Amino acid sequence: QVLLVESGGGLVQAGGSLRLSCVASGPSSTYAMGWFRQAPGKEREFVAVTDWSGLTVHYEDSVKGRFTMSRDTAKSTVYLQMNSLKPEDTAAYYCAASKFVVSTIRLYDYWGQGTQVTVSS
Repeated sequence: QVLLVESGGGLVQAGGSLRLSCVASGPSSTYAMGWFRQAPGKEREFVAVTDWSGLTVHYEDSVKGRFTMSRDTAKSTVYLQMNSLKPEDTAAYYCAASKFVVSTIRLYDYWGQGTQVTVSS
C-alpha cells in the first residue's frame, strides 16, 4: 500500500510558476511516479513520469520544456515544477505510483487526492 499526498496547488497568473509536491508513504521507492491532471469535463491525462532513480523523465508534449519533474528518494517526495503556466494547464493535478514507467492510467495502482491548479489569463 502506497499513500500519496499532493500539495502546492493554487491560483497563479498566466506565465507564472508553481511547484507541486507529492509525499509518499509505504514501499514507494522502487515505483515509477507519475503526474496526471484532469480539467473539468475532460478525461484525466498524463503529464510526466519518472523512474525509481528520478534521472529518467518523460513528459507529455504540451508541457515539455515548461514543466520539470524531479524526485527526492530520501524524502520520498516527487515534485513538479511548472513554469510558463497557461490557462489550459488549469486542472486538478494528481500524483500516482506504478510498477512501470508508463503513461497508461490503468497501470497506476495508487493515486493521491489531487491538488487544484488554476491559471488565470
